[in-house]
Amino acid sequence: MDSQTIITENVDEKIIYNCISFSYFFWLLGALYVIAPVIAWILFLRLLVKKLDNQPAFRISITHYVWVLGMWVMLIALVVGHLQFGLGTGKLIKSSIGWAKGWALLAIFPLIGCLPIRPEIIYRASCRVCKHTIMLFPVFVFAWVAGLPSTLYVSPLSIIGGPGPEFFSVSLYEIDPGSGVPRWRLFTPWAPALGMLGNLYFIFALQEKNATWRRWGYGGSLLMILMSQSRLAIVCYLALIGFFTTLRFVRSPWLYLLLSPVMLFVGVIGESTISKIEQSIDAVKAARADSTRVRQALADIAVERWMNEAVVFGHGIVERGPHMVEYMPIGSHHTWYGLLFVKGVVGAVALAIPMLVTFITLLIRLFSNPLAKVGMAILLMLGLYTFGENLEILAYLFWPGLIVLGMALRAEEPDDVFAKADALDAP
Repeated sequence: MDSQTIITENVDEKIIYNCISFSYFFWLLGALYVIAPVIAWILFLRLLVKKLDNQPAFRISITHYVWVLGMWVMLIALVVGHLQFGLGTGKLIKSSIGWAKGWALLAIFPLIGCLPIRPEIIYRASCRVCKHTIMLFPVFVFAWVAGLPSTLYVSPLSIIGGPGPEFFSVSLYEIDPGSGVPRWRLFTPWAPALGMLGNLYFIFALQEKNATWRRWGYGGSLLMILMSQSRLAIVCYLALIGFFTTLRFVRSPWLYLLLSPVMLFVGVIGESTISKIEQSIDAVKAARADSTRVRQALADIAVERWMNEAVVFGHGIVERGPHMVEYMPIGSHHTWYGLLFVKGVVGAVALAIPMLVTFITLLIRLFSNPLAKVGMAILLMLGLYTFGENLEILAYLFWPGLIVLGMALRAEEPDDVFAKADALDAP
């Protein structure tokens, strides 16, 4: 596995490796939003066939079923919300299709992790995307310097429907309205989403065994985070570094010898430390004051309307906000507020319980299963981004992370799973 090239060993690996590796090609076609749900349901059907025919596959764990149940409850909340507010059959069908392309993926892709797929395939493919990002970076900078149109075109595939045209557009750069400086979103719908992918690829780069590809992964992932100019991306990046550093030395007595005087010192100057932390948080918010104001207003509107109009099952659909929030959807930029507004308490619990069960499962395996550490890092990233993004809208981008998370959750199986899969796929 240390070689420059990596060979896919079965059909499932080929599908996943190519879909990740050719991200920029699918972006040029405007097909990224379409590709993820398609391969999700195709591979899910392949998993069902393998299970029914007793073909090689890892055993699905209880935690996988918890995710399936949670996302199924999401659909129930969606249906009840539509019926409660009399939104009609047309909107119900449209929203159900949206569920299949969004929330359902949070259960399906972890299940796909039970197919005979090696995580190294995903790590290498992600590092390839990072390499492509570094190679294309001068093109994006030149487009801004030369004053080329920020958006070249919107793919005709947008006719199939989606959250907005930005999911099908080819954008070279964009100008931040608050600061007037350029920022990039590349193949994502908005810049902070690029920062999220940068953090995911950083997790994968840390696992890559080949030194050359690992460097491409480090460089490309950090470049994505910096190009996005996302505050949450930087916070997440630092949190991931802290997480992996702590895990590396957690069993070393030197860590506790060093931490003891540090914790004692922090205790003595605790009040001033808390004050400094609060000042740092305020400084981060002030860096993009307009964005912070809009996000807070969206949150306030979502919570107020949820509590006064639809506590249990929510409103059923996303609604456009007023002028004060620049007409952005109510509950956007925040998974929990969005869930409360659209699917009520039922929806919020349907996500919180699977995340909590996953955390406990990975915590138990943290020092016995190397994949559990990767899964915990992915869960940490997703947890942080629930406070800045709507997870279901971006599931079509971070789906490789969901597959690896599913690998970390799968039940233990005999070592010959891959050998049997290779034999079946052989001509």
